[in-house]
Amino acid sequence: MRLTLFNVVVAVIIAIAFAAVNAAYLVWAERRGAARIQRRPGPNINGPFGLLQPPLDGIKLMAKQLTIPGGADKILFIAAPVLAMFPAIMSFVTIPFSENIVAKNMNVGVLMIFAFAALGSTSLLFAGWSSRNKYAMMASIRAVSQTVAYEIPMLITTITVVMIAGSMDLMEIVHQQSGSILSWNIFPLFGRSHNILMPMSFLIFFTCTLAETNRAPFDLGEAESELVAGFHTEYGSMGFGLFFMGEYANIVIGSCMTTILFLGGWGCPFGLFPGVWWFIIKLYLLIATFIWIRWTFPRTTIYGLLNLSWKILIPLSLFNLLFTAGLLKVF
Repeated sequence: MRLTLFNVVVAVIIAIAFAAVNAAYLVWAERRGAARIQRRPGPNINGPFGLLQPPLDGIKLMAKQLTIPGGADKILFIAAPVLAMFPAIMSFVTIPFSENIVAKNMNVGVLMIFAFAALGSTSLLFAGWSSRNKYAMMASIRAVSQTVAYEIPMLITTITVVMIAGSMDLMEIVHQQSGSILSWNIFPLFGRSHNILMPMSFLIFFTCTLAETNRAPFDLGEAESELVAGFHTEYGSMGFGLFFMGEYANIVIGSCMTTILFLGGWGCPFGLFPGVWWFIIKLYLLIATFIWIRWTFPRTTIYGLLNLSWKILIPLSLFNLLFTAGLLKVF
């Protein structure tokens, strides 16, 4: 399909709508899931099962005035929440949900997603710095250090999968896993590399995705007991809303990437009837796992968080990369 301005605008509008609907109703799903786990009622008043709660919350946020604290850098303060949402929206453009459902397939799709993901940490730093709030500033520094620490093992693990597939094209990575569940990259003995460490690669990537999205037990950038509300302490109305839309959009992107890299994308576990419905099932099962982990495990400490990456995940991912390279050379 020829790339035109009209196609780009339509793709961006669809990506924004998809991200907004996901952010709204994943908040509802998270609140309902948390209520079930903690044995308490969740949102159940507005509409059947509380389904009208997300649009009402959105209207409430849009109706509130965006206040900028005195002494803040106004330009950066306003730009930070937009910058938190922009990389997520652009990443949706290159994600293939099926053979035919992709806005723009690129032969460097993996590289594009990681390039945009790197902008997310900039928005956190902008938010803390521009607020002129010491708690927000400390929280943004912690959030950026966490993001940088976990981007390294995530990228190394992704390079491992790219080496196995022989391409950075996301559709090609899915095609390499076509067939039954035994062809997926998460299963070591039946893939192209015969790497027995691929289940560990999946766990490393999934753990890094949790940390990259600031999800508990890795939400040290938003540690309310230590840093008020974190890097967005001074934000209200839709400034606050955009940060959380970006967070939930990043959860969807992380789950999409996990599905594409390790779980066969839109492929059927039984090798029959592949399609977007299998991609959606895998995607939301992973998101349900995100919710389950958040409301089950307690928050860790900042030292434990960083040590997990620098002392454990990075050495393991490097060893796995070298091991995979050796296997590919032999086989």
